[in-house]
Amino acid sequence: MITVQKTAELTGHSNPIFALTLSQKPGILFTGGNDKGVVEWTLKTNSFIKVMFPVAASVYAIHCPNDYALMFTGLRSGEVLVFDFIKQQLLPDLRHHRKPVFDIKSINSKKELLVASEDGTVSIWSLDTQQLIHSIKVSSDTVRCISISPDEKQVAFGCRDNEIRIYDLEDYTLINVLKGHTMAVFSLQYSPDGSYLISGSRDAQIRVWNTISFELIESIPAHLFAVNHIAFHPTQPYFATASMDKSIKLWGADDFKLYKIISREKGYDTHRLSVNKLVWNGDQLLSTGDDKKIILWDIKFD
Repeated sequence: MITVQKTAELTGHSNPIFALTLSQKPGILFTGGNDKGVVEWTLKTNSFIKVMFPVAASVYAIHCPNDYALMFTGLRSGEVLVFDFIKQQLLPDLRHHRKPVFDIKSINSKKELLVASEDGTVSIWSLDTQQLIHSIKVSSDTVRCISISPDEKQVAFGCRDNEIRIYDLEDYTLINVLKGHTMAVFSLQYSPDGSYLISGSRDAQIRVWNTISFELIESIPAHLFAVNHIAFHPTQPYFATASMDKSIKLWGADDFKLYKIISREKGYDTHRLSVNKLVWNGDQLLSTGDDKKIILWDIKFD
């Protein structure tokens, strides 16, 4: 039995929100989207703190790597802004891509940062020096999302050409190409134990792939429209999906069964437009989307 209660709604953005991430500092949230800055919020009082810095283009990705007092912000212009929390200022941009940056992830063991772009490449940067190490051509079309396996041996890239490409993180050689989605892959997440990879697509399907054999385990018609994001609960065997159909769904991570639908049709005061991003803060699920709101949900697993 899963119970869901809306506890707060954060407002202030003037346009759709595309990026949502927790800070390295507990209780702090960052958001960005199609307006003029990256916003900092406190989850202790569920309130606005400040606009961190202005941006000249839409924000599609925000990443706060563990063990670094840095925040990386990917823009529609292709630039990646670097904010230093200790100096409380922007450092020189990461300038390489000329097309939108859609996702940013870090590899702690290698001290590297991965940046995925509409140009079909993924650039690899040193977290210590913020210098470009190299760039790999992943696709002839957009690389939309990145997921790194828990053991940091594999990385999966979801592409606009409907394919998922798996690379070896030791030397960035291609291991496998997963085909099955009929539209662009918008979200990827390795399971917490690394045994499978879940993909979400514009085709409204979620697919579950074995990470050793790369065989398809499950194909689920999850939503009515695009699956924009997937997020695993940090400790419980569940994951959440967010969709363009304005709903959030909670699924079993061990049986892939649907356990809860958070939608207006189910009586919840939730998003009125596309739900774009999710993040878990313990048993609290945070969601955001095109309606410019961030909603906080308390989820109880009985």
